[in-house]
Order: sequence, then structure tokens, then C-alpha cells
Amino acid sequence: MRTYNDLLIEYKKVFNEKETLRAFLFELCNEYNINLYLKKDNIADERVEKRFIEGVHRLANNEPMNYILGYSYFYGYKLKVNKDVLIPRYETEELVGNILSYVDEYYKNDTHIVLADIGTGSGAIAIALKKEEDKLDVYASDISKEAIEVAKTNAKENNVDIKFLIGSMLDPIIENNIKLDILVSNPPYIKEDEVLEKSVKDYEPNIALFGGDDGLKFYRIIFENASKVMKDKGFLFFEIGYDQKEHLSSLARQYFKDADISVLKDINKKDRMLVIKL
Repeated sequence: MRTYNDLLIEYKKVFNEKETLRAFLFELCNEYNINLYLKKDNIADERVEKRFIEGVHRLANNEPMNYILGYSYFYGYKLKVNKDVLIPRYETEELVGNILSYVDEYYKNDTHIVLADIGTGSGAIAIALKKEEDKLDVYASDISKEAIEVAKTNAKENNVDIKFLIGSMLDPIIENNIKLDILVSNPPYIKEDEVLEKSVKDYEPNIALFGGDDGLKFYRIIFENASKVMKDKGFLFFEIGYDQKEHLSSLARQYFKDADISVLKDINKKDRMLVIKL
């Protein structure tokens, strides 16, 4: 019979990342309403022990903890994640926060704002925005039917009304003649030859990671077709790679000659958000 503390000590030999190991056990205990910090010296629940042991071996094979758990948290909301969708990153939470600030500033007197999240994946951005600002009329699209099914589940579990569309980039928005006040996207932006961590390369969907030879493929597609979906006045928000500011700003200027184009830094002072104000 092992205590929770025994499990942490013993399985550190299998996976020697103490904080991740503790976080994993904490989440498993939470699912069974067990306070790990108060009961770390108690005999471990058999269900928790079994899942912990299985999970530690998966962690040792570089599988991300969130896929093992089957969920992640984004902007305080719990979301289902699996191999069909990327695990939401904290940097993207900053994108959501900035969009909400712009909504407060530029749309404070509006009661109805049409927004689309292009390449929605798990639905993280769309769901967080709708939860935080109900006057947003939110569409979310993705080329992956499997990803859309995950996103639909997450929207239902978080009790939000989002209109989901299947198709490549802006195609379903164009086909449905939807006109947007706000377009947001966290597209694949990693260069094809970039070396990634095994936990990302081997487990997360490559279709949601790579953006062509220079990482800018999907930005170009959106820029080229934005005039077909955007209203005369509006905003486009993008997450970008930390080293893409100059190239993307220049590219955006080719398509939006009269727009106000800016790049925002994240909490680590890296250039991570492109904003185009039409």
C-alpha cells in the first residue's frame, strides 16, 4: 500500500521532472475530489494510483500531460484536448485578453459584433471570447472535421453558442457570405524545417503547426481574401512567431495599405500579436 507521497518518490525514477509529476498527480486527485496537499500521506486511491502509473510511463515517452489527462485549461475554462487539436498555450491567452481590451475600447456602444476565429482547433479562442463578451456573435472554422467535433464538445461543456464551420481558412466564411467586424486567427506559423521538441512533433497535429517554408503561408491566404469577409471598418488579430514581426508587418502593408498595423508584445517582451485596424 503506497501513499501519494510514495508514488511521487518512486516514480521520479521513471520520469524525473518533479513539478510535472506533482502537477499530474494533483490533477488526477482533483478528478476524484481528493485534496493532494492535505492527504499526501494517505494511502492512495486505487483508481488514482492506476492512472498515475500508466500516465507516468506515457510522460516518459514525451507524451504531453494534457493529452494523457484529456483536457487543458485556457483563460480559466476547461477544454477537452486530444491528438486532433493543439494544446492551448498561455501566450494565446494574451491574444484573447488584448482582443477583449480592443472590444471594450472600440465597440463599447455596440450591442452586436460579428467575429470569426479561423483555424479554431479546440475552440479555445472562440469559447473564451464568447464567455467573456456575450455581445460577440462568434463563428469558428477549421479544415479538420475531427477538430470541429472537439470544439463543439467544448462549446457545449462551457455553455456557449458558437456557429462552427468546416473548411479551409476563410472559405466557409466567404461561402456563407458572412461579414466580420473582427477576424482572429492563430494559424500554423512554424517553418517546415524548424526543429521541434519531441512532445510537440510526435504528438500534436502537424497540420496545425507548420506554415510552409517561411511560416507565413496561412497569413498570406488570409490577407489575400480578407476583403471578401471584412466590413469597411474592423480589426484583424493574429498570433505570430516571436521572430516574424518585420516580415509580417511588411506583408500586411502590401494588402492593407491604409490600415493601422501594429505588433504587440507578450508578457515576456516578445513580439507575438499582429493587429490590423482597417
